[in-house]
Amino acid sequence: MRADIIKTYKTLHTWTGLIAGMALFICFFAGAMTMFKGTLDRWATPPQSVEWVDDSQWLTLMQQTLATHPEAENGFVLNLRPAENVAAPLVWDANPERSHHDPQEPWGATLNKDGELVTYRYAASPMAQLVDMLHQTAGIPGEGHHLFGVYVMGVISVLYALAIVSGLVVLLPTLLKDFLIVRRGKNLKRFWLDAHNVVGITSLPFHIMIALTVIVFAFHDQLYAALAGTTYKDRPLFERHAPHERSMETVADNLLPPAVLLANLKETAPDFVPREMAYSNPLGERAEVRIGGENHDHMVRGSDRGFVAMDPYTGEVEGTEYLPGQEDPWTEIIITIFSLHFGSFGGDFMRWVYVFMGLAGAFIFYSGNLLWVETRRRKQRRKGGPVEQKRSTRLMASATIGVCWGAVAGVALSMSAGKWLYDTMAADTLYMWAYYVVFLASVAWAFWRGPGRGAVELIAFAGLAWLTVPFTALLAWLVPGIPAWVQTAPGTLAVDGSALVAGLLLLEMSRRTAKRVFHGNTDSVWYAGEPVLDEQPVEIKANAA
Repeated sequence: MRADIIKTYKTLHTWTGLIAGMALFICFFAGAMTMFKGTLDRWATPPQSVEWVDDSQWLTLMQQTLATHPEAENGFVLNLRPAENVAAPLVWDANPERSHHDPQEPWGATLNKDGELVTYRYAASPMAQLVDMLHQTAGIPGEGHHLFGVYVMGVISVLYALAIVSGLVVLLPTLLKDFLIVRRGKNLKRFWLDAHNVVGITSLPFHIMIALTVIVFAFHDQLYAALAGTTYKDRPLFERHAPHERSMETVADNLLPPAVLLANLKETAPDFVPREMAYSNPLGERAEVRIGGENHDHMVRGSDRGFVAMDPYTGEVEGTEYLPGQEDPWTEIIITIFSLHFGSFGGDFMRWVYVFMGLAGAFIFYSGNLLWVETRRRKQRRKGGPVEQKRSTRLMASATIGVCWGAVAGVALSMSAGKWLYDTMAADTLYMWAYYVVFLASVAWAFWRGPGRGAVELIAFAGLAWLTVPFTALLAWLVPGIPAWVQTAPGTLAVDGSALVAGLLLLEMSRRTAKRVFHGNTDSVWYAGEPVLDEQPVEIKANAA
């Protein structure tokens, strides 16, 4: 391959990576956390003691709730089994017309031992919603059906795809010779480059899939509009079920027992495991129940659920397009796109695989920026003192550590703040304020302190931030009267355990970074030790004989 072609692709890889890198770091880091959104929700929600209901009481619970709370007529969810992220047997949102940013008004309902209805407003934590927002937008704010940051990330993903292709072209001439080789020695740049290449090549299919699916997700409205105008024309893009003609006077009494619906579904999909029944407009002409469940042998449309639509009055199956194993070819393609992006297949094993792939992706973007900084390092003169690095290099180094470690610390401290300050302000506002204050302060700190000292301090700060998570749980366990709480379910305890490991690893990373910052090469942008005096050579003249 000609040298000028490799140089062109290397330049393309460098600049597309730099422009997209920091935003993608945040998205991949947050994306790794979204693999356990349900567990995070339960971890961040105060524990509540709820009476569960027997299968035979499901219909009674639904009818009493609809009779007592008219706002539930818009729709509600019947949870079939207790779980860590399930707040009550029956839940609904009293503010169904809310916009994307309006807070939920979640209510829960159950039956006591005497069969009487018990309803209550429960606290729904937006912790997982914050993490998901960061995953979709990298924290770029905006309004609308889609946050503005979603469109920004769509454009960034185009650059991301270009960076992937150009990076592969650059590596092709030495791919076989250097594959899986990581050289550790005095040349730290070579070590970081080898690690960057190995992680990138081994996860190449994953990154291609992520880049392409994000582009589809970001601009799917435009894609649908183009399809409607060119292919479907007068036909509807999505078919809707015809309205049912039935008397609405005593309609609630005619709802089929959920157990009957589940029995009908069992005949259609015997391997499908139902988890929830979402009733939409149950007392209206378009009444429908969407049953969500699992089937680990197939990919599913949701983050961890497949769906089937049924008529809640006749028990007729109305839509199997998202029922695992019964999709049509076109829908199966769409489901595959969603499933590959969200990791909604293979159970918990694949969830953990996606966690590590997400963290590995964050490493690629962080190391890519470090390599750019190191490549532009101006070497020290052979007989002179330290060389002043370019201002652009120092600014990029400061921005990288401020944005990346500010995001990592911001997520951790928002988690802890959510427990300590839960009763002092609206939860939706609390998490956002906590994250953005920490993030912006970290960026400002990085530019003020410089890249070297800032890196040591911010990585240590991020480590301490993550240690506040298990410390809060320990303190809540030792002193039950404090505002914070501890969840004792295995999944929620795993959140505290993972935060402990993350905090300790970051502190060790800070210690190792300090060694280079204070004792490394003096001509590096990362050096923050004592300045070296410029020693001029002394000219010695020999006396004449």
